[in-house]
Amino acid sequence: MNAFVLSRDDGPLARALAPLGAAVRLPAAVLPAIGAVPLFTVMAVDGADASNALVGLVLAWVVLTGGASRGRPHDDPLRWAVAPALRLVEYASIIWLGAIAGGSGPAAAFALLAAVAFHHYDLFYRPRFFGAPPPSWVGDVAGGWEGRLLGTYVLLLAGALPAGLFAAAGVLGVMFAAESALSWSHAREAGFAPGYVDEGGGEE
Repeated sequence: MNAFVLSRDDGPLARALAPLGAAVRLPAAVLPAIGAVPLFTVMAVDGADASNALVGLVLAWVVLTGGASRGRPHDDPLRWAVAPALRLVEYASIIWLGAIAGGSGPAAAFALLAAVAFHHYDLFYRPRFFGAPPPSWVGDVAGGWEGRLLGTYVLLLAGALPAGLFAAAGVLGVMFAAESALSWSHAREAGFAPGYVDEGGGEE
């Protein structure tokens, strides 16, 4: 898989929306930016007072445009910006939803993002030093960026924030750390010596 596509951290829903990208003649990096405009506008104007319905609309637009961007070629000069754009949307949205929930909602959002950040670090560096990405089931169980975003919104609607995010942070954090540690441990037991692998396939 293209390293730029892999670094997106798409879940099942984003992959299902990818065919929509065939009808949009825009670079992959532009679509998440288009999706983010209404999101950040509502954040700036309404902040934590935004209605659940309005929040749902802007998040749906973010997921639709971000998912469609997967179906665009990741071979243009702006391909490096796709993953950072999706990270920005995911992180900002989850923090915003935590703020809307109030109380310890922001702390719960940061707890979840701490676990997710570990996964994103692993997703970026493991292929470069290990020669292979994390198994696909890890990203699917975690829901991908869009699954976590929508899952947090569902928790908000259900009145399950911040407890739900604290629980998700604990479960995902343990899963990410345990799977990564076991993979590196098994590789070393098999005699694998990590080395940097660049995009062109060379190794140092």
